[in-house]
Amino acid sequence: MTRIDPARVRAHRSEPVLQSYDHRTTILYALGVGAGSDPEDQNFVYEKNLLTLPSQSVIMARERFWLHDPEYGIDVTKLLHGEQSVQIHKPLPAAGTIRGQLTVEALHDKGEGRGALLVMKREITDADSGDAIATVRITSFLRANGGFGGQNDPVAEPRPIPQRPAEMVVTSATTAEQALLYRLCGDDNPIHVDHEVARKAGFPNPILHGLCTYGVACRAVIRAVCGNDPARMKRFDVRFSRPVYPGDQIVTEIWTEEGGKAAHFRCWVPKRQEMVLNNGYAEISAS
Repeated sequence: MTRIDPARVRAHRSEPVLQSYDHRTTILYALGVGAGSDPEDQNFVYEKNLLTLPSQSVIMARERFWLHDPEYGIDVTKLLHGEQSVQIHKPLPAAGTIRGQLTVEALHDKGEGRGALLVMKREITDADSGDAIATVRITSFLRANGGFGGQNDPVAEPRPIPQRPAEMVVTSATTAEQALLYRLCGDDNPIHVDHEVARKAGFPNPILHGLCTYGVACRAVIRAVCGNDPARMKRFDVRFSRPVYPGDQIVTEIWTEEGGKAAHFRCWVPKRQEMVLNNGYAEISAS
């Protein structure tokens, strides 16, 4: 077991990252998460009146990968991307320059042999005005790093799924080449394209990016609950539970609460009867 340095991990603060992008970046992301096959998707894939999907914020202005640096003592071979969240303060512009900076929000020891939870927070702002655009949170499960003791930061419990039939069901297709397209959005991990790498990791074939599935679910909820208006979505949280393979059909079950101001959701792959996203929660503003 690798011995983590909790004080050093908690103190980590990335260098600010500036990213300039144009409409091609925004359109590529929308195509990468499956938009474009329906006429209702036009504003996500055509530069005239172009809109961004809220989930795009999670891939923008990203810092270098720092968890593998030996000084932190994290065993990245046992690291899992457990949860993803974005809180939208202002819609991400379809083109512009933004600034991102990541800090560690929480480190939670689950105990010896049970791992630890690491919650990182990336604040995204407009580089010119300084206006807050989004707060992105990434929760990683450090399977080999539990038992360090001392300070133990609290972490939020996942949102429970209502115990009643879903009010809405949205079926989304992925294509056999979906991962090849989505990796152009900035995640070139070979597990998503190289069959040998995928098999060594225990998968029969390359898997779809978890954040691609996240984007597919975001599209589904926007269509079902927001009247296809992305500006109405203010928060989007999920817990990853199983991998998706390119070509899988994804079924999103949705429940609304608080008079439509909140939505719970989860995603299934019917072919394998596997839940791939769970404990989904979205906050929705009035139309």
